[in-house]
Amino acid sequence: MPVTRVNIGDDTNLLSTLKTLLFFTVLMIMLPIGLYFSSKVFVFEGHYGMSNKDSYFYAAIVAVITVHVVLAMFVYVAWNEGSRQWREGKQD
Repeated sequence: MPVTRVNIGDDTNLLSTLKTLLFFTVLMIMLPIGLYFSSKVFVFEGHYGMSNKDSYFYAAIVAVITVHVVLAMFVYVAWNEGSRQWREGKQD
């Protein structure tokens, strides 16, 4: 079985990709949950004086929008990182 060697540049690209993935994974978990509960308690119930049932509904909408924003940010960053790596590989 042939042994393939990995260049050091490949290791840094892999590490950068894993850091990006880990960052957006944590963001995807923490941000929607945090905004759900904080918007429910402080914004919808506290500021607007909504009932408990209504505040659940609107806080869920905030969480869903947050998930979509984080996903869009991840796609943007991944797209730019992939095109940057492609340009660097093409110049060699």
